[in-house]
Amino acid sequence: MTASNPFLDPAAQAHLYGDGARLAARTSALHKAKTHGRPVADVIADLAITFLPSPRQALVVDLGCGRGTSSRVLAERVRPQRLIAIDASAAMLTAARSRLETSTRVVFVQADFHQLPLPDGSCTAVVAAFCLYHAQNPRIVLKEIARTLVPGGVAVLVTKSIDSYRALDLLVAAAGLDPQAPERSSLYTAAHSGNLAELTAPVLRPVHLEHEEHRFSFSGLDHVAEYAATNPKYRLPTGVRGDAAAIAAALRTQLPDEPVHTTSTVTYLVAARREGAQ
Repeated sequence: MTASNPFLDPAAQAHLYGDGARLAARTSALHKAKTHGRPVADVIADLAITFLPSPRQALVVDLGCGRGTSSRVLAERVRPQRLIAIDASAAMLTAARSRLETSTRVVFVQADFHQLPLPDGSCTAVVAAFCLYHAQNPRIVLKEIARTLVPGGVAVLVTKSIDSYRALDLLVAAAGLDPQAPERSSLYTAAHSGNLAELTAPVLRPVHLEHEEHRFSFSGLDHVAEYAATNPKYRLPTGVRGDAAAIAAALRTQLPDEPVHTTSTVTYLVAARREGAQ
């Protein structure tokens, strides 16, 4: 599965997150297209406020913090006593730090989420949003999360459906740019909306689960190309790979330039440390 899924290949991950440009471009393309669905970072903050008895006395970890979107909202809205933003990528931490430079409550740590540099029972809450699908065995990461939680502590886990953005896979295939895109393994195979609860239940006690459909409307082929240029799932020809303008031109030779609609389900799972866990 690693060979066909760049999200599970450590070498590919190092390339994908070696700087913030790809993730910023991908996020921008999706945000411009989004027509329905709550801001994920706000939902995470709402869940933390709801399920933490004393949020402002909490030590909260944002695991796989990326560019710091959820870290910033957690710092601003939850206002925990301390927030630790963790990512394996130095570049992502640099980007996150620049977005939270005015906050004195945030500590930035570069670490592998399979081995968290945190003491047992030290964290009130751990947020893991859109990162568990980067682990070949997400349960190892979930065990690390459980280890670090205080009694009564909670994890807020967020992932996507395995068929996210499938309409774009079909479009790229129909244009002949990557005919195998619809059959290739989803980027979210390891931890997705359909298996997150099953992965979590042996390790943490699920207390809240919700699924929300997010809908996207790409304005035309230029907009689709902005996304396609950032998607590591696609195996595009050398002449267009990573070049949004070239991808758009190639799409226009085969397809009408009209809006493209697609969906993704975002799943939120809140789970608590089991009583008596060591």
